[in-house]
Amino acid sequence: MALGLGCTAKPGKAKENKTGSWRTFRPEFLHEKCTKCGLCSQVCPEGCIAEDGEGQPVPDYDYCKGCGLCAEECPSQAIEMKKEEK
Repeated sequence: MALGLGCTAKPGKAKENKTGSWRTFRPEFLHEKCTKCGLCSQVCPEGCIAEDGEGQPVPDYDYCKGCGLCAEECPSQAIEMKKEEK
């Protein structure tokens, strides 16, 4: 078995590149279900999820790529991926 080498971009590089109009899905945060665990912001590869003054997650849609990792990892299922409206 051959092993290959790869590289990844440094997390949070999205802040240098706005998403534009190509995103297909976007996360919708259901604050009534959120337990404020912070896992969504930890797993976001682009660092696009901050917290408001009450600890609720707030996505920066200008830079969110819509990958869905936040929704996939949310233990309380408080994030739904919705089709992007153009």
